[in-house]
Amino acid sequence: MKFPISMTASLAGYIFKNKMRPRPEWQKTVAAVPDASNPFRILSTMPAKPGEKRQPHPMINKRFPIVLMLEPLHACNLTCTGCGRIREYESTITERVPLEECLMAVDECGAPVVSICGGEPMMYPQIGELVAGILQRDRYIYLCTNGMFIKKRLHEFKPDKRLYFNVHLDGMEKNHDIAVEREGVFKQAIEGIKLAKAAGFQVCTNTTVYKETDMKEIEELFLYLETLGVDGHQIAPAYGYSAVNDREIFLTRDDVHEKFKDIARLAKRFAIRQTPVYLEFLKGERDLPCTAWGNPTYNVKGWKGPCYLITDGHYKTFEDFMTQTPWENYGHGNDPRCDHCMVHCGYEPSAALGINVGLADNLKMLAWTLK
Repeated sequence: MKFPISMTASLAGYIFKNKMRPRPEWQKTVAAVPDASNPFRILSTMPAKPGEKRQPHPMINKRFPIVLMLEPLHACNLTCTGCGRIREYESTITERVPLEECLMAVDECGAPVVSICGGEPMMYPQIGELVAGILQRDRYIYLCTNGMFIKKRLHEFKPDKRLYFNVHLDGMEKNHDIAVEREGVFKQAIEGIKLAKAAGFQVCTNTTVYKETDMKEIEELFLYLETLGVDGHQIAPAYGYSAVNDREIFLTRDDVHEKFKDIARLAKRFAIRQTPVYLEFLKGERDLPCTAWGNPTYNVKGWKGPCYLITDGHYKTFEDFMTQTPWENYGHGNDPRCDHCMVHCGYEPSAALGINVGLADNLKMLAWTLK
């Protein structure tokens, strides 16, 4: 199976329950005060064309989270070319979210899956306690890491079917080290993967596809990782953060369609964790709306809105994030920053919620889950 049956059942039950009875306090619309301190905020949104009537998001009145993107810190030991975090949050790079506050965010949001990211979360002094606290709340965890600190801190964790180390690898050794701007990172990440697998942990990898990425090399990477017993892979196109401002390395939608034209074959051969509906979206074979509230982000400044990639404000409470973010202003065709975005944190929730899918798609998703 792609996921443990307990995880599949838990997620399915959670989604069904919230689709039937979404929490009413999250469905309100409240005017927000602009975050004037944010240097990356773009104030203008794309107006509707004369006579054009925008279609509201099909889940706009049934909003609830699925995966919490928890960033306990933004400090990192690397300066990866495509990373916006270390640039956007430069003024708060030394700050950390206290352990108790991290766990309060987990409780406040209630999402069944927590992706601990950053920055490099393995640099968080209390990372072992944070993981243990989230597991005590019966959440599933993807601990996203560059892999360089696994050897040093592995003893702080215990294997658990709800915990995955999610190691970032953007290619084989030469090109991965170029992407992260330091030699030797690939070797250390691989060493960390081997140690984690030997200790009984589940390990996945996360790969970002850039304009210069050779998809044949990604296939080579997956073949190599297969020999290490890696449990699965996540893969998504790179998105142009406002803080990075380098269009040369990022992909347009047409670029994404070209890069992922053969993804169905790779997904059949390897344990790629993206859903078939999302992969068809990457190929340009179907349309999905962005469901950014499905993957909310919490960091040192609070709840980041509207999404993991764009920052137009930070909110003190999760309810404020859900009700004060002007969701109708975002998404493809509504905001120029969204026009080329196809990343999984915005679109996998749509696939999970069954938006724009039919009976055949549901059967396809079931077969994919059970494979």
